Amino acid sequence: MKPCEEEGPGAAAGGDPWKECMEAAVQLARRAGQIIKKALTEEKHVSTKTSAADLVTETDNFVENVIISALKEKFPSHRFIGEESTAAGSKCVLTDHPTWIIDPIDGTCNFVHRFPTVAVSIGFAVNQELEFGVIYHCTEERLYTGRRGQGAFCNEKRLQVSKETDKSKALILTEIGPKRDPETLKLFLGNMERLLKAQVHGIRVIGSSTLALCHLASGAADAYYQFGLHCWDLAAATVIIREAGGIVIDTSGGPLDLMSCRVIAAGTKEMAMFLAQEIQTIHYRRDDEN
Repeated sequence: MKPCEEEGPGAAAGGDPWKECMEAAVQLARRAGQIIKKALTEEKHVSTKTSAADLVTETDNFVENVIISALKEKFPSHRFIGEESTAAGSKCVLTDHPTWIIDPIDGTCNFVHRFPTVAVSIGFAVNQELEFGVIYHCTEERLYTGRRGQGAFCNEKRLQVSKETDKSKALILTEIGPKRDPETLKLFLGNMERLLKAQVHGIRVIGSSTLALCHLASGAADAYYQFGLHCWDLAAATVIIREAGGIVIDTSGGPLDLMSCRVIAAGTKEMAMFLAQEIQTIHYRRDDEN
């Protein structure tokens, strides 16, 4: 059995059981990023999934197949959760088995419009605990990595979150989510209004939750919240933020539930709890209920 396939408490005794997995993720993220960068300027066939704003292209499907096929060949005993395979009907269940959690193109709407904020995200969990994350910014060629207990980096430069605790000096990031019904829009805009009335410095929406979370990990923003994102948006970024010194929690203020489709992330506990107290819940179905 290959080192990355070893399981159980004895696996780590002989060294680093997940190093080979991490290296494979980095190689595949770069490979996928080159495919996406080339396709960004080409004509695209666009379809919708759960809503008119929830888009998918042939490149999303192709890239996910490239990543999962390569990983299955290398690590045949592992499990996989992918955005497009889940949309096609695969079960989204996180077990104790080594599991890859993949978003082939985060920022598909950006990709469709040739807006260059797009990324590929690959997370890896064992015993339902996130071990590492790899996110590749396709157009800027920035590789974000985080490994549990070993720090977070962008192109090998160590990342450190902001330590801002004053809401009046805070830059907050968020994303809209796929639902656009009147009640959801009222809650979404209401949350932004509540934060602006609380005198935060500003709120930004960039169209890619994974890259927004990477900006948080790098200290370029102070906090992030969202309802309607998925485990494949969160898995890799969660490791990167935590290893950069930040916290990732549920919007209630409790522990993160990767399948809950909601999150608060921040550089400090104070900023995270400020958001938890201010924002109102927008309800989405859990990933593991699909």
